[in-house]
Amino acid sequence: MAFMKGSEFIVDFLIREKVPYVFGICGHGNVGLLDAMYDRQDELKLVSPRHEQAAGHMADAYYRVTHKPVATLASIGPGSVNMLMSLANAFMDSSAILSITSATPTVQANRSPFQEIGRHNQADFAQSIQSYVKRCYQPQRVENLPLALRQAYSLTTTGRPGPVAIDIPFDLFQETGDLDYEPVQTRAISSRIGASSEVVNETVDLLTNAQRPVIYTGNGTVLSEAGPELTALVDRLGIPVVSLPNGMGGLDMRHELSLGFVGRNGAYPANEAARQSDVILNLGARFDDRSSSSWIPGYSWNIPPSKLIHVDIDPLEIGRNYPVAIGVAADVKTFLAQVLAELERRKVKQRPEAWLAQIAQWRAEWEKFVRPNFDISSSPLRPERIVKEMRQILPDDAILLPDVGAHHNWFMQFWEARRPQTFLNAYGFGAMGFSVAGVLGAKLAAPDRPCISVCGDGGFTMAPYVLATAVEYNIPAIWVIWNNFGWASIRDIQVGMFQGREIGTLFYRDGERYNPDFAAMARSYGVEGITVKHSDQLGDALKHALQLGKPCVLDVHVDSEIRPPSTGAWQLPPTPYREPAYGKRYLPE
Repeated sequence: MAFMKGSEFIVDFLIREKVPYVFGICGHGNVGLLDAMYDRQDELKLVSPRHEQAAGHMADAYYRVTHKPVATLASIGPGSVNMLMSLANAFMDSSAILSITSATPTVQANRSPFQEIGRHNQADFAQSIQSYVKRCYQPQRVENLPLALRQAYSLTTTGRPGPVAIDIPFDLFQETGDLDYEPVQTRAISSRIGASSEVVNETVDLLTNAQRPVIYTGNGTVLSEAGPELTALVDRLGIPVVSLPNGMGGLDMRHELSLGFVGRNGAYPANEAARQSDVILNLGARFDDRSSSSWIPGYSWNIPPSKLIHVDIDPLEIGRNYPVAIGVAADVKTFLAQVLAELERRKVKQRPEAWLAQIAQWRAEWEKFVRPNFDISSSPLRPERIVKEMRQILPDDAILLPDVGAHHNWFMQFWEARRPQTFLNAYGFGAMGFSVAGVLGAKLAAPDRPCISVCGDGGFTMAPYVLATAVEYNIPAIWVIWNNFGWASIRDIQVGMFQGREIGTLFYRDGERYNPDFAAMARSYGVEGITVKHSDQLGDALKHALQLGKPCVLDVHVDSEIRPPSTGAWQLPPTPYREPAYGKRYLPE
């Protein structure tokens, strides 16, 4: 035990747990904690962006790269509320954050002090945040801090990872007590739950007897760091892999059996394999509306009659949208190791050759259809050309963060992630600005690797202040702004569902398409800015940005009239859905 202030204990706790950063904003509610950080700046680094939402996105991306959680800091009232967007985004994508927020002094409860939310209950911020975190702790005495911090930090990575909040009244930062450090478990997945031998045997029976098997990988595969086991299983049984964006890279996407994203804007071979499969091994993937073609049979999946083996560490995901033949509440890495051991015991090694020949034919058809567009030289740039140039130039360990928008559909469909934790998506909640701010956290997590945000012009203008943070802390991130002069993904919905009745989705000034000069804006912050209006300029501009060693913005003008070819379906009831632009519905007889 040590006699110390609550704020001193919190700082010491984070240092003992080897938390390298706190991302947060000052406020009158947390100055007591900031004062305790003053004397230990060499051990715990404060990075203060210009908005709390940015702090949360930075912590989110940091975790996705390292699988080690860091802390965020916000003040009372507005500061805490500003965290909600990024916490919701992290919660939906199972990203661990320790979110430290502030509350008014306990002795001022029920007096409605400055900025406190308390009309229904005192210190009522927990009501606001409860939908976006695994739990919100509210210690009321300084002696509560050791237990609350240990439980909160442990919970972030236990089972299904996610953000956890601890809302601390101001007086607890200043009050003193005899406080005892309680160590916690900080591994990425601390509960390596396996399956029973009966379930493993049933799984192996289904997989080895399947004629058209498919593996479906999601975020759970990457979070459990199961890439080696996945690759070993694919090579042993010759099973093709389709993926959610957050599962991309679990298997090298240049592997002959990696088919890409499945769903509305998925790759054609992925949808064909998924909808014609007879056995599906789901490894930590959600069947959301985009990846399942809004659950309409025949466009992405046919479950049943396809038999589903659903593996997830969160039992709530199992059987949520499709009935299961086998449901497995387990860690993906542990379960795959069990399956591989059983295959080795049985001496099974096989390939469904007829199935793989059919898939090879689909891949050839798809390549013939899409590949010519990747080489077109134009102004403004074709989307395919941007994906091609970036994949050719970026090293395999580069970390790409596509933000939310039209560009994300192109990268989901055509990007090749060579390694896990290199393709970071706001896939579940879809918070615009995730990559704009998150690229700073990714770069702090991986300072020796290129980190690139590909963000729409709309998303970037939600958080341009990140450039100031990049300069202030010397973070050499790169922003590739997909400048199509509007909210083009929503305009595409207006075109497809509402006969092109466009309103509120394009940016105009005096009747002409308009945006700020993003390169000039970047230079005003002290960031290098380059405007790219022709496809022949992009390669050199990106190479320059990579070699610069400083923050850089590429303002890339993109043709907004070119849309990714749909290979599945998507519906917002009651509006009708459209047939795929390439491929067709398949329903088993």
